[in-house]
Amino acid sequence: MTAERHPVTGLDEVVHQRVRLGILTIVHEARRAEFGYLRTQLDLTAGNLSKHLSVLEAAGLIQLEKGYAGKRGRTWITLTPAGDVALAEEVGRLKALIARIETNPEAR
Repeated sequence: MTAERHPVTGLDEVVHQRVRLGILTIVHEARRAEFGYLRTQLDLTAGNLSKHLSVLEAAGLIQLEKGYAGKRGRTWITLTPAGDVALAEEVGRLKALIARIETNPEAR
């Protein structure tokens, strides 16, 4: 074993939580996602999704844009540059964790 830190120690609690990781990955893929789409894709209540969006917004990882589509109010979500970086770093840590498992024959 080396003295370097285990990849799991670097996981970001804000990003790594299942719903928030889902939000970040969907928005990353779409570049901009509507609140209702995220709610449906992640099978959440509006209140639950709102709470997770608030955490991500407070951390500076997403930006919310409110507007209208026709007469209906809409909220669109985009990643900030910090959100892009945080997601990429989290994916990198997860890849490092997977690589440790796959390359350690004693782990099977």
